[in-house]
Amino acid sequence: MVFKRLLGAIGVGGPAVDTVLDTGVALPGGPLSGQVHLRGGDATVEIDHIGLELVARVEAEHEQGESEGTVAFARFTVGGGFSLGEGEQLSVPFGVTLPWETPITELYGQQLGVVLGVRTELAVAGAKDKGDLDPLAVRPLPVQEAVLEAFGRLGFGFHSADLEYGHIGGTGQRLPFYQEIELTPAPQYAHAVDEIELTFLAAPEGVEIVLEADKRGGLFSSGHDALVRFTVGHQDVHTRDWVADLDGRVRQLVEHRSAHGAHDPYAGHGHHGDHHGHHDGHHSGPGIGTAVAAGAAGLAVGVVGGLVAAEVVDEIGDFFEGDED
Repeated sequence: MVFKRLLGAIGVGGPAVDTVLDTGVALPGGPLSGQVHLRGGDATVEIDHIGLELVARVEAEHEQGESEGTVAFARFTVGGGFSLGEGEQLSVPFGVTLPWETPITELYGQQLGVVLGVRTELAVAGAKDKGDLDPLAVRPLPVQEAVLEAFGRLGFGFHSADLEYGHIGGTGQRLPFYQEIELTPAPQYAHAVDEIELTFLAAPEGVEIVLEADKRGGLFSSGHDALVRFTVGHQDVHTRDWVADLDGRVRQLVEHRSAHGAHDPYAGHGHHGDHHGHHDGHHSGPGIGTAVAAGAAGLAVGVVGGLVAAEVVDEIGDFFEGDED
């Protein structure tokens, strides 16, 4: 157990905090539980509240280019209203529910390069201090897993995953960012598509799935993006032929012939939307996940075949060691 002494607003000699999440990998929309361990400092203090904050490393586009930052996407109060004596040790159990759109960080135990954390905030006598930051691992819902496995069976490969600040127009998106999973094309589509970008927007009733194809330009036409979205109920995960379903939707993207989306309300969002704040586009770009590679063998269990590159591990380590302001 590694307590972190609070040395900021609360002051030197204040209490120390260590948050320990229960073992296991969480699910979007599922429970997250653990314990906040407190140890008193040099004097008795009144703990006004103990807060948990879910944070993510997110990419944002702006006029100067692209940057990364930390975005808090959920906050919970899990305790407070008690005294903590000098040197006293106390544990506060908690149980909260993750937002349905919480990004996934791993697939079959393979890290995707997406960085999420749980930050603990302690408020003492009106002063607040952020005392602990712990990594959060999230695995796919059954529908999300079925989609990724079907893409693997079709011959698509995992290229990268990142979080993009902004909003996908026309969807039910609730968080201020969305996850984008970039897939290398299956051989039968490689002549027409550079990549498929996949976004899951989960909700209590089901998962909205957004597919975007970055299309190659031909001799007499320039490349452009096409986009398709559809919703699947959680209960329908075992009733669909996912391979046939997704193959048909990818063919729909490939065969899309609208000139730069002139007649398609969703085509062309990817690289022509407003990239300031909450834009209405679905933009792709390289992020911290680009160093995670899984070969073209596919995404299904047993054929992930990817290795977490050292630079991704470094990125994650840097986030939890140095991004706690």
